[in-house]
Amino acid sequence: MAKSKKKSGRKPAKRSTKSSVPSSMRAPFRTAVKWALRGVMGLVALVLVLMVLFKFVNPPTTWTMWSERQRLGAVDQKWVPIEDIAPVLARSVVAAEDANFCNHWGFDMRAIRKAIDDGANRGASTITQQTVKNVFLWQGRNWLRKALEASMTPLAEAIWGKKRILEIYLNVAEFDEGAFGVDAAAHRYFRTTPDKLSARQSALIAGVLPDPKDRSAAKPGSFLSRRAQSIMDGAATIQKDGRASCFE
Repeated sequence: MAKSKKKSGRKPAKRSTKSSVPSSMRAPFRTAVKWALRGVMGLVALVLVLMVLFKFVNPPTTWTMWSERQRLGAVDQKWVPIEDIAPVLARSVVAAEDANFCNHWGFDMRAIRKAIDDGANRGASTITQQTVKNVFLWQGRNWLRKALEASMTPLAEAIWGKKRILEIYLNVAEFDEGAFGVDAAAHRYFRTTPDKLSARQSALIAGVLPDPKDRSAAKPGSFLSRRAQSIMDGAATIQKDGRASCFE
């Protein structure tokens, strides 16, 4: 008869459930995490406070204005209420930058899909996204800025509303080197005020976006002249089909 195998007296080793982090390091680690979370929550609270504040108070400056002031020595910017801006100028900027501004909640999914189909060689940022970037963030393309911009855009839509978003954008966007807002653009290009701009002048000002340092509304080349005509048609279209109703 075959001898029966004896069972081993050893018990299987139990997996340790203790943390591999030495006990001497756990307390500092927990403290660092706690302070990091507090820092994040503090930044969120600050953004919310500023969002509510800027619904009623005009942003005093932006990172881009500050950096250009350091580089140039001074910038040209004067706040103009949207009621003192020619409606055709507001329509022209919307037609040029975000024709569906009144129909989305901060993100234009159709434009995003088209950008993806085009290999991301074209922009898909809405006026709301650009306003958030201009007021709170910095220029340039990187994932951190885009993530912050995406998280703050719905807040701007909810707290500011369309008309206030457009008013802020028209006053902080750069329209020429060191010229921020439509008041500076109207004076620099046409020696007039934003309320007296014609449809053609408005389209030319809107047409310098998003490349104001390389385009001039006062001396438009063939590209900008064609673009201005297209913007004029677009501004008339969004007025006719109701896509300007949220700010007029």
